[in-house]
Amino acid sequence: MTTIQNTSTMKRRTFLASASGLTFSLALGGAGLMGKQAQAADNAMKVNAWITIGTDNNVTVMVPTGEMGQGTLTSLPLILAEELDADWSKVKTELAPPNPKVYGNPHPLLNGGQASLASVAIAGYFKPLRILGAQARLVLVNAVADKWQVPSTELTTDTGFVIHAKTNQRISYGDVAKFATVPAELPKINDSDLKKPAQFKLIGREDIGRSDVKSKTNGTAQFGIDVSVPDMVYATVLESPMEGAKAENINSDEALAIPGVTKVIPLPFGVAVIGTSVHATRMARNVLKQKVTWNTTGAIAANFDSEKAKKDYAKQGIGPNAKTMDVFKRGDSITAMGNAKQTIEATYWTEHCYHAQLEPMNCIARIHPDGQSAEIWTGTQFAFLGTVAASGILKTTPDKIKVHQQLLGGGFGRRIAPDNIAQAVVLANVTKQTVKLLLTREDDMAAARPRPMTHHVMRAGLDDAGNLVGWRHRLVAENVDAIASAPRFQATGGRDYIGWNGIDLPHYNIENAAAEAVREIRGMRVHAFRGIGAGHNKFAIECFVDEVAHAKKTDPLAMRLQLTQHDARANAVLREVAKMSDWKRKRNGRGLGIAFSDYHGTLAAGVVEVSLNRQTGKIKVHHMWLAVDPGLAVQPVNILAQLEGAAVFGLSVALIEELTIKDGAPVQSNFNDYPVLRMSDMPEIHTKLVKSDAAPTGMGEIGVLPVAPAIANAIFQLTGKRLRALPMSPQRVKNALT
Repeated sequence: MTTIQNTSTMKRRTFLASASGLTFSLALGGAGLMGKQAQAADNAMKVNAWITIGTDNNVTVMVPTGEMGQGTLTSLPLILAEELDADWSKVKTELAPPNPKVYGNPHPLLNGGQASLASVAIAGYFKPLRILGAQARLVLVNAVADKWQVPSTELTTDTGFVIHAKTNQRISYGDVAKFATVPAELPKINDSDLKKPAQFKLIGREDIGRSDVKSKTNGTAQFGIDVSVPDMVYATVLESPMEGAKAENINSDEALAIPGVTKVIPLPFGVAVIGTSVHATRMARNVLKQKVTWNTTGAIAANFDSEKAKKDYAKQGIGPNAKTMDVFKRGDSITAMGNAKQTIEATYWTEHCYHAQLEPMNCIARIHPDGQSAEIWTGTQFAFLGTVAASGILKTTPDKIKVHQQLLGGGFGRRIAPDNIAQAVVLANVTKQTVKLLLTREDDMAAARPRPMTHHVMRAGLDDAGNLVGWRHRLVAENVDAIASAPRFQATGGRDYIGWNGIDLPHYNIENAAAEAVREIRGMRVHAFRGIGAGHNKFAIECFVDEVAHAKKTDPLAMRLQLTQHDARANAVLREVAKMSDWKRKRNGRGLGIAFSDYHGTLAAGVVEVSLNRQTGKIKVHHMWLAVDPGLAVQPVNILAQLEGAAVFGLSVALIEELTIKDGAPVQSNFNDYPVLRMSDMPEIHTKLVKSDAAPTGMGEIGVLPVAPAIANAIFQLTGKRLRALPMSPQRVKNALT
């Protein structure tokens, strides 16, 4: 555990005065690029620094995203360092504080918001960081030109040096920082001022690994759970079993009698225990679990049973009077289906899934004596949202909440929600103490924000020649945006960006296609999950494409190649994965399945090789082949690592993971009854980066998406039986076989 000294009394100006060198500022947010005077202690700090060049030659880059294993702690600084011509060995990083006006991602999805989600960090920050690097480089060059009295056009830069070839002079960036000043308005950079890909020295290199590997290997990496601050007390919360349930008839005598327990506090979201140790609070929590009853009168989910609800979902899936909302339309699918010679129909299901991040939710909150400002220590995907939640509790403004961003021990969408921050701030405010909140795994699951259960009704039409002429997809599910992004949900008239993601068909040439959605309201706290809506939508779509191919008596790969023949990038990943897997070669006792997916501009195709124990119903995945096109590859090694990691996540969701809901609450409570993939179940994974000239896109989620449908399609090739529900558990497999 790392102890953090009280830093709240050190003012930003004091910090800057103690650091020698050049500081560059840049406002991104929704307002574009903007220069700002930023020379050392004289900086007004109306915006925060992105980059500091020290007189010791170290270059410190602020990283605006949380680091949860996706590698942005390396890839984002790498982009900036490329245009700066920095010495990569001298580049250091710091996690930036929440300030969207400065660090916001201009990607259209975030529109200036500062968060780590949806695999848009590289896509959104790529050009702005290149511009900042180029601006900083030009400031250095201009300063040297003035100092040496030479034209700036005669100066070049390389690996942390400014060079004048005519006089054979060179000066390090650190030495330039001793005399250079940052102008009030940074130099304007045009596209022509940026490097061409052929000029890259850092971007695309395969020998540059992750900068956080060493600390995570030797145990010095600091996650939220590791932090300790002076004078803190410990807290845990016996979480309400569902949204809206409140504790009543609390008998706390036995819990308070446990040594080290100081308080038991009833709260709207559960019952909190405060104590002098984690052990004491957990013992008290376990006692309280037997001593508390819950009033579920105000809980919408109180009567929700995920298994029983499937009858209602199924009715909504086929009901002609169901209240639907159009998701996308292309051509006239209704007429096309009516004129079709042959109609194919199928239904698919996916269950609720828990994020299963290894680090349970935690947070340290310290409220300052004024009661209007606070400090937070945690690992979060959306720190600014945490400041909004905390400031609302304290009746202050978000700028009064300082977040010390820590590494995240898994996110997968769970750490977007700021409930841990809100709970810690409430407890710190009530107790007037610095509080470290640490949930048990059981309470982490009780407070889950799961992927929603979904039902898909698919219909396709073929003409006389067997051509696919019509496509219709109806999704029945709870609306994720209504919970996870309420402002967007309201602004769009009830559209579910998260839950509907991946349901359109941008790369398949189907002239008449449409999708619609039916919203279920069950009171579940459904939320973003790795792959978001594409996780369940691509499962249904890619399984159904296989069913259509079978009805056409067409090879599944050949059908996808036909559907993407107009799209060179999509076609290329399919051809590459077919080559990697030797698609046409038959395997005795094994089946091959294929699937394709897109996600925010990244394209991937996957093939799996499976066998099946028909007695137990257990599927064994022996090989997975994945080809990906993420546009320009900023860090190829990390891209393939992300692809592998996401594929493992997808494999676990495909075969094992299911969160069952009964009477509104999760039935599972820990990894003993919510298992995840074990090492013994790991297949060999083969990955390939398909190069293209497209702009760079994200990698955190694309690898999840082809896995489940590819497995289902492989089982069909092996057995002739379709698996149309996730997870593909042994019992479901045996049911399908019989």
